[in-house]
Amino acid sequence: MRVIGTAGHVDHGKSTLVRALTGIDPDRLAEEKAREMTIDLGFAWLKLANGETIGLVDVPGHRDFIENMLAGVGGIDAVLLVIAADEGVMPQTREHLAILDLLGIQNGLVVLSKTDMVDDPDWLDLIEHDIRQVTASTSLATAHIVRVSARTGTGLAALQDALVALLQTMPDRQDYNHPRFPIDRVFTISGFGSVVTGTLMGGSLHVGDEVELQPSALRARIRGLQSYKQAVESAEPGSRVAVNLAGVEKRSIVRGSVLTHPGQLRATTMVDVHFRHLKDAERPLKHNAQVKCFVGAAESVGYVRLLSDDVLQPGHEGWVQIRLESPMAVAQGDRFILRYPSPSQTIGGGVIVNPHPERRWRRFQADVIAVLETQMAGSPAERVAQAAQGREPVKRTVLQKQTGYSDAELDAAIAAALADGRLVDLGEGLYLAMTAANGVWRQMRDVLAAFHAQFPLRLGMPQEELRSKLGLKAAFFNKMLEAQNRVMYANGITRLTEHHIVFTPAQQAAITRLMDVLQAAPYTPPSFAEAAQIVSDDVVYALIDLGEIVQVQADVIFAASVYAEMVSEVLRLIDEQGSIAANALRDRFQTTRKYAIGLLEHLDALNITRRSGDSRVRGTRRP
Repeated sequence: MRVIGTAGHVDHGKSTLVRALTGIDPDRLAEEKAREMTIDLGFAWLKLANGETIGLVDVPGHRDFIENMLAGVGGIDAVLLVIAADEGVMPQTREHLAILDLLGIQNGLVVLSKTDMVDDPDWLDLIEHDIRQVTASTSLATAHIVRVSARTGTGLAALQDALVALLQTMPDRQDYNHPRFPIDRVFTISGFGSVVTGTLMGGSLHVGDEVELQPSALRARIRGLQSYKQAVESAEPGSRVAVNLAGVEKRSIVRGSVLTHPGQLRATTMVDVHFRHLKDAERPLKHNAQVKCFVGAAESVGYVRLLSDDVLQPGHEGWVQIRLESPMAVAQGDRFILRYPSPSQTIGGGVIVNPHPERRWRRFQADVIAVLETQMAGSPAERVAQAAQGREPVKRTVLQKQTGYSDAELDAAIAAALADGRLVDLGEGLYLAMTAANGVWRQMRDVLAAFHAQFPLRLGMPQEELRSKLGLKAAFFNKMLEAQNRVMYANGITRLTEHHIVFTPAQQAAITRLMDVLQAAPYTPPSFAEAAQIVSDDVVYALIDLGEIVQVQADVIFAASVYAEMVSEVLRLIDEQGSIAANALRDRFQTTRKYAIGLLEHLDALNITRRSGDSRVRGTRRP
């Protein structure tokens, strides 16, 4: 489904054309009928010859109501720019055309209306030539011109054919499962309660869905849905929809609010944007100038911070941070319009590049500008990588929401980003920008390097201690360990791959003496403290890390080969006798109760053995 906007000057016959096409009068207000002009948004729909139903949004053409016009054009797929044959291009037409161009609306038709008012065919040719000159540098430069008369019906069939041909060149609205519904009208129906209307984007809505209104964060439930006066169970992206809400009152909803699924969109009071200043603006845009900002159906007074220019001259482009007086629910890639509040004038617009800046940027910062340029104009791979730039990995659904890509486009962008080394696949649908991952890995290496410098005779840092120092969640930390190749990890110990324990000749001589002592009394070896008197505490810990000594309790150690022998014998005796008691183990190795119990409790802790009364049986773990 698609939505078409009708724009043009107040006297160019937009509403008359909509009535002739659809049989629906878009002017619903008594004042509109009395003044014979569109004041607020009007809505109608049309079923084309190919069976497709399209929505029509009739926007005001008078300069006094341009801000109402802005509330209606943000969600349209294409436009009918209506120009009266007897009047030609008017100043208000130029402003509408400039707004359409700033909003990036590239699909449309120019409707030369009221042709019955002109008898001279040469005059119509002259008007068309003028139109081509005016639209030449805009997004409607190649738009087809259709001559019509709503009064006589001449050209209406050709206009419908042109609409069918135009829509065939346009892709359908994508469903990203992230519905966004900018509200352009709020009213109540007796017995039903609050109703809101708008153009649905980004995903489908279903009866019974829990929804959230931003920026108020109010929750509600969808009681009913209508699309083109038909009750539906679900509404698709690209359609005009009326949503009956339960749990929220009309007075709590304002035009410009955005309805979404809970948690999918959050409001902001500051945005980073790329701004294009209209060449016919009356004066340069100055730093801290007050403006009115329009996004979708919402508006807010704001103040501009020029990030890349001292002042921005008409016809120039630049980077701007806008501080909003009222929060707005916007997303990356949304188009916006800026107007001076007094005297009221459209001065330009552009695209929101970062809807949630970290802070108020200092001006003329090259690194800030570079990031913004990548966010706006980067390749698909760059945009995906930028969307994954953060302290923690993001899900694929988040990448799709931030980039706006279809499934196929996103798959291609992720593949390119992985191939280019811009993105890291952490598994389970989680991704992280390589730059962010490198930052985590660099910090990981720095922490380990400091540990190795402080404790050169320790094999490494306990894995949990490293995670705590990095301040990472366990799942993310483990994935980051698995995805790199410069940190070794085993048995709960992490170390740099280049780190090795190196003993001095004196230490090596002491180690030889200790190992001799351990082998001389293998089952009643010296305690940890006694061993430390021979080689020092640090060396004993190093030998434990290296696996040459096994510490079974705080003060009980064995040579590794002796430990392996004793464990093997414990399990053999259990298998042979069904169980083993501490005194039997003591007698088997001619040791003392201290060592026998120490070994068995150690094996219990590892679940190699399990206590059963006063004896041990096999546990579930194999050594």
